[in-house]
Amino acid sequence: MNEYALITGASKGIGKAIALSLASSGYHLLLVARNETELQLLSQSIEQEYKVKAHYLSADLSLSTSANQVKEWCTGITSDLSILINNAGYGLWADFEVLSLPEQLNMLKLNIDAVIELTHHLLPVLRKQKQSHILNISSTAAYQAVPTLALYAASKSFILSYSRALRYELKDSPVAVSCLCPGPTATGFSSRAGMDALAELAEKFNMTSATVAEAGLKGMFKKKAEIIPGFLNKVSVFGTWLLPKALIESITAGLYKQ
Repeated sequence: MNEYALITGASKGIGKAIALSLASSGYHLLLVARNETELQLLSQSIEQEYKVKAHYLSADLSLSTSANQVKEWCTGITSDLSILINNAGYGLWADFEVLSLPEQLNMLKLNIDAVIELTHHLLPVLRKQKQSHILNISSTAAYQAVPTLALYAASKSFILSYSRALRYELKDSPVAVSCLCPGPTATGFSSRAGMDALAELAEKFNMTSATVAEAGLKGMFKKKAEIIPGFLNKVSVFGTWLLPKALIESITAGLYKQ
């Protein structure tokens, strides 16, 4: 197999689990994340164990120049890119007015702008394949407003809506677009978001990154529009369609209160 998959946020969590799964299926990898040491170790491990190529690039995708940098790097390596996994992203936990504005805007640049820019840059390459896939990583937070995670949840709602619209626009092309919406996952998200106080509670409901990755890739290859791993997560999303928004917001506020 000469096909390549590009994965952002590849050094840990869901991104790393997706990389390992695709490598085990024979895909060559293009790994992007900020931590070069972690990327190097992962690349070496993958090449040794799975006998595929695993190129890596250390880049901060919240920077305005990074998406084009990734595109130039990617197209300089291969023209056989058939999978794009937009996984890089993080959250910040606190009331909107408490969090610094620069921090919140940086989060939005990574969670939203990087996905848009990288997808736009690489769509011409993906269109040239017989079959290709885009998998955008959202969250079950996309289905409702979440007080104290206001902009994070809003950014994931954007990704879900954008993915569905892009999916429709590309329905007659070789490019299939899917959106993975996991619930609580053991990825280090809580620590990055400053939610250490909720870590013990989260552990009771966390899915493993490997389980989420498996569900995401299975759904992606089946060309599903939305992929929600886990029975409880499906139930919670269904509840957001049934219950009044004000009640849902009150419940989520209670879960994530500081």
